[in-house]
Amino acid sequence: MKLLVTGGAGFIGSAVVRQAIRDGHQVVNLDALTYAACLDNVASVADSPAYAFEHVDIRDRAALDRVFATHAPDAVMHLAAESHVDRSIDGPGDFIETNITGTYNMLEAARSHWVGQGRPEDFRFHHISTDEVFGSLGPTGQFTEETPYDPRSPYSASKAASDHLVRAWHETYGLPVVMTNCSNNYGPFHFPEKLVPVIILKALAGEPLPIYGDGSNVRDWLYVEDHADALLLVVQKGVVGRSYNIGGENERTNLQLVQTLCGILDELRPGPRPYAEQISFVTDRPGHDARYAIDPTRIATELGWRPSVTVEEGLRRTVQWYLDNEAWWRALQDRDGVGRRLGKAG
Repeated sequence: MKLLVTGGAGFIGSAVVRQAIRDGHQVVNLDALTYAACLDNVASVADSPAYAFEHVDIRDRAALDRVFATHAPDAVMHLAAESHVDRSIDGPGDFIETNITGTYNMLEAARSHWVGQGRPEDFRFHHISTDEVFGSLGPTGQFTEETPYDPRSPYSASKAASDHLVRAWHETYGLPVVMTNCSNNYGPFHFPEKLVPVIILKALAGEPLPIYGDGSNVRDWLYVEDHADALLLVVQKGVVGRSYNIGGENERTNLQLVQTLCGILDELRPGPRPYAEQISFVTDRPGHDARYAIDPTRIATELGWRPSVTVEEGLRRTVQWYLDNEAWWRALQDRDGVGRRLGKAG
């Protein structure tokens, strides 16, 4: 299968690209190379004859048409997106333009290609989204595919809008789509502005480890390579028009997660004092959702997928990866916004 992967130089996208090449697929990696992208993420497959790279912004419809005409993909895996909640609070415009207008351009370019090819039944447009579109949960319950949308940030609102566009292009034009909504990812090549890499790198630097509010916010943590496996399964075997929630079944409060990371670091890179002593509580993010949790029953029962990595094992692998790949993350630390607090909303 020839896959067109948008955002393939980003965190989740690059995991998909690497896994797809290992699985024997051809991959066209389309990425605008914005601040969070890094071609080093796909260096291990860049020399493969099954790999091609297109430096294209999904906001550029003419360039998208050229890519479809040149490569004639069998399926699209649309991951390109602005994804950092704090950045969406400071500058929502980029999220509207990329996540909404960019998705519209992708849908139209894919539809034009699909129609031009005679509407092949096996073509797929796989839209990858987030559990944040569902809003915030109380102490109990889980998000299912039928949970009403209730986005609370500019980021999640823009992703919710893109989800609605994808459904509309399926219902209105018959475009064969599949959709997925995932929980919080972590793992190798995670851009150093998200919680897990922030904690690892600040701990190593001897800096305070910032936790929003009282650290009681709960997330369901999904190892990125498990997620890549699930996404490749859905694009090949998912039912057209259907959505699948992908979760790690690993709920932890932010404080619990940080304490676990500190314990792993104490073991793998002992410091002069326990790393947990660096924990610092900071003013909470505006509109910070209390809890996310995904019910992955549908993808488990229909497609046979379950996460294979526990959060403890996945975090240990992740910490070891950052310890072993200092050159990768040091090269990114001078990029815009890395290392400073964003999203205070005034």
